[in-house]
Order: sequence, then C-alpha cells, then structure tokens
Amino acid sequence: MPRLPRLKLANTPLHIIQRGNNRSVCFASEEDCLFYLDRLTEISDRLDVQVHAFVLMSNHVHLLATAEKADAVSELMKRLGQRYVQYFNRTYKRTGTLWEGRFRSCVVGEEGYFLGCHRYIELNPVRAGMVSHPGEYRWSSYQANAHGAAMPLIRAHPVYSGLGLNDTERQAAYRELFRYELDTKLVDEIRKVTHGGLVLGSERFAHEIAVLAGRRTQRGKAGRPCKERDVEQAELI
Repeated sequence: MPRLPRLKLANTPLHIIQRGNNRSVCFASEEDCLFYLDRLTEISDRLDVQVHAFVLMSNHVHLLATAEKADAVSELMKRLGQRYVQYFNRTYKRTGTLWEGRFRSCVVGEEGYFLGCHRYIELNPVRAGMVSHPGEYRWSSYQANAHGAAMPLIRAHPVYSGLGLNDTERQAAYRELFRYELDTKLVDEIRKVTHGGLVLGSERFAHEIAVLAGRRTQRGKAGRPCKERDVEQAELI
C-alpha cells in the first residue's frame, strides 16, 4: 500500500523518528552524538525550526520540533542526514546508506498530547532499560527541560512555557510530570500515528488538520477492508 503524503504544516509541532538502516548503529561514540547535535543546532537555526525535545539512541533519533515554514522540517532532516552520513562514513571508513529511508513523523496537537509526546521522547532510554530515570541519560533534552541546563538547541514551545510563570516554576512542573508513568494507551498511539504519518490529538484536531492537508489523518476503523486501512502494523519505537 502506498504511503500517505507527508503532513507538512507551518507552526505545528511534529514528532519525528529516524532509524538506522536495518536497525544498525548510527551513534557509536560520544563524538558521534556531539557532531549530530552540533549540526542539528546549526541547521535548525538556519531554517527557523525550533526543537523542543530530542533523544539520541544507539540506532535511532526522536525529535519534537516546530517549523515556521511547512517544508522546513523535511529540509532540516535532508541536510542533517547528508552531513551526518558523510561524517559517519568518513569516521568509520564505510560507504553506503546509514538511515533506513525517509523519516517517520506525525503532527502533534493540544496540550495533553504535546506534553505526552515530550515525555515519550525523553523516557525512551527508560523504556529501553538503559536507565531508571531520564535524568540519568546524557543524550536527551531532559536536563534542559527539567533543570534548565544550558542547551542552545532547545527552544520552549508555548505549551511548555505555560507550565509556570518563570523558569523555576516551569521546570518544577515539568519534573512533576515524570513522577507518573506515561499511559500505555498513549504510548501505543504515539507509535502507531508516527509510523503511519497521521495525527496525535483529539478527533476534532485531526479533522481540522485533515481539512487543511486535504487527506486522511486518522487510522482506519476496525473491520474495514485491508486495502483501505491507513496504517501498517506499527513497530516498537
């Protein structure tokens, strides 16, 4: 079944995931992570893409970002991917592709869904069994969002800014969110809509995006013929 056209909307958050080809390692050292984040900071600034959250895992990347122009995120991932592959191949004396293909993404709406996606990204190392708390993992945005650590890459979204009247209040409120486990239904929904290029949000929000985009933005209902289903079986991310 052909994939749906990618949703490209200005000033609307996107959850993005890009994997190593065949789940191969794409970050093998501290230097790799630093190079990727430096280029991400540089290119996102140039393209006016605000990155709100990220995590670098050994074989994939998660980002939560908002762009001022509809095509800017795609351009960001294209430039970043090319620069990083050149670096990685040169460093490890290899050739060929590094990424599995085009990145996956979904539009993220409303406060609860947005903050849920924030947490989903920064909790990735916890779900993978690498650490017991996101604060123990170096290669994510948790320290910036929860404790105000200096990180030029990270830009606050208005939803995050609304957590408090100042940085101290916002960071405390954000840390409080991590006292509770992320709902398993939301985790499953994030995985499925990101895999399918759909919308993470209420039915009303999804309908609004569908009108703007001119295509379906929600998964098919149970019992519909296979050829009409919107999404393939989602893999764990």
